[in-house]
Amino acid sequence: MKKSYGQHLLTNEDLSWQIAESLTMKGYSRVLEVGPGQGFLTKYLLKRDMDLLVVEADRDMVSYLGKNYPALNERIIPADFMKLDLKQFFKKDEQFALIGNYPYNISSQILFKMLDYRDQIPEMVGMFQKEVAERVVAPAGNKTYGVISVLMAAYYEGEYLFTVGPENFNPPPRVQSAVIRMRRKEDSELGCDAKLFKRVVKQSFSQRRKMLRNTMKVYLSGNDLLESDFFKQRPEQLTLEDFVQLTNWVAEHSS
Repeated sequence: MKKSYGQHLLTNEDLSWQIAESLTMKGYSRVLEVGPGQGFLTKYLLKRDMDLLVVEADRDMVSYLGKNYPALNERIIPADFMKLDLKQFFKKDEQFALIGNYPYNISSQILFKMLDYRDQIPEMVGMFQKEVAERVVAPAGNKTYGVISVLMAAYYEGEYLFTVGPENFNPPPRVQSAVIRMRRKEDSELGCDAKLFKRVVKQSFSQRRKMLRNTMKVYLSGNDLLESDFFKQRPEQLTLEDFVQLTNWVAEHSS
């Protein structure tokens, strides 16, 4: 295994089965596994009733998968997921789930890419570094609540499923891992401009210890709104609904 891919291979068969079974398969039949490695998770996905594709960047792993899992014939995409145009493999509006024991060094980028395709991805199950998993599903007021928490909560309901210790991997990582599931909300209309919302959330957390009246000056400089109690809060205190309200204020009042 190449270190450059930042991947630790899950070797616990029971956990591989649990992860594969965590997909609800509601509203879709197609599934894309990211970074299958030697197929420890893949073999359990193949036992389920699904139309499975896998994307693997490591050429040695692609060769291994092809030889050891003939059922994957023509279902292996030999590419870097982060550089992949998913619309080449999934038709417009076609629904598919994401799953994987994600490489730790790109796990957050995978989530941001998932958000770009949120109209087509109703569900995601994944293994992450534990602190990343906690951050993704953190509620407002939690010390780990941040940009990714808010952006994911805008469109998905998150569940922390279970923790996985280092002894279940080869090589063992130096950190705890965790599996989470994200299911797209039935009503994912934000109630504000989505692109501006993303910018406002990122700006709010750019100096997370400062009150909003400081970080929001870039949008609302000189506006009396900044003197209200709302802007005396720090970003981790704001709920999703608060961020939507903040975005609408910025849209209405920024020059």
